[in-house]
Amino acid sequence: MLGVELFPELWKLRTDLSTPPAQKAPESASFALMDGGLSAAPTPPELRGRMRHLLPCSMTPATTRWRLPAMPTTLLRRLPALVTMCLPSLATALTGLGLLAAASSVLAGPVLDRIQTSSTLRVCIWPDYYGITWRNPRTQQLAGIDILLSAELARDLKVKLVHVDSSFPKLIDDVTQDRCDIAMHAVAVLPARAEKLRFSQPYLQSDICGITTRTSRIKSFDDIDKPGVQVAVQAGTFMEPVMAAGLKQATLVVVKPPQTREQELEAGRVDVFMTDFPYSRRLLDNADWARLVSPTQPFHTLPYAYAVKPGDDAWLKRVDEFVAAIKRDGRLEAAARQHGLGEIVVRK
Repeated sequence: MLGVELFPELWKLRTDLSTPPAQKAPESASFALMDGGLSAAPTPPELRGRMRHLLPCSMTPATTRWRLPAMPTTLLRRLPALVTMCLPSLATALTGLGLLAAASSVLAGPVLDRIQTSSTLRVCIWPDYYGITWRNPRTQQLAGIDILLSAELARDLKVKLVHVDSSFPKLIDDVTQDRCDIAMHAVAVLPARAEKLRFSQPYLQSDICGITTRTSRIKSFDDIDKPGVQVAVQAGTFMEPVMAAGLKQATLVVVKPPQTREQELEAGRVDVFMTDFPYSRRLLDNADWARLVSPTQPFHTLPYAYAVKPGDDAWLKRVDEFVAAIKRDGRLEAAARQHGLGEIVVRK
């Protein structure tokens, strides 16, 4: 129990109002922070000595101007001001007593508090995202930059890691409905998503590129927006709204599961599909028929970040601290290069 010796008259008024005469608390009592709020407990003499040294606000002449009325409602109105006045000295006292770490856990937000209580970090991933959070269909093993980095975050928090299958169409619901604590699958920061989610500092960035066949009539990026060209995008990805707004002559084809962009392209139902740099690596690494069509100048570069539920600044701050740490200590760079993503790392 954390004792903080405050105003004798405040304590006397509190005990006069709530304690029967036969059960009055000792004169050298202190306020204690309990689950239900402030209560009283005796302060040991040795602690009182240290607190007098560390908490000048409890004995400076300025405190004598707080003459509290005997009405409980007035006391409650004045109490926040009293506590606020002593907060700087309280932080010093906690540090001096070695209790600041314990106090910080009380100030943790709901998500971080749940993670610490359950010793589990739940991370939403999209298991079809090659190089990011990809599940090998043959081995069922997960691989990618964010598989590595989610493990690093769990290790930093000293908790167990649980991956939760998600997707871009389900992203907002999965995060806001507490199906996971954080989405770690290179989430592009879009205005529509930013209205519903909160994002960490970016750690990757990518432009849009095209994938076509080696025999396709699409020879350059400028050939895509032409009459008669069928352009595929995956439903729910950021390419969908970008290409819907950008195409003036070509026809947009939105591909929804169980169909895939690759199947539509190989079957000849579309001429090209739009993706980002990480996903393009999947075909270029595994399909000899695929050809990359890159823009000759920036087309629509977007930052990628981690997404969390709104309303928990403490958790977002902790995630930002993690992103800063992996940039600083080289873990981000190493994970990116391991999966061929070194050229899209945001290093600052």
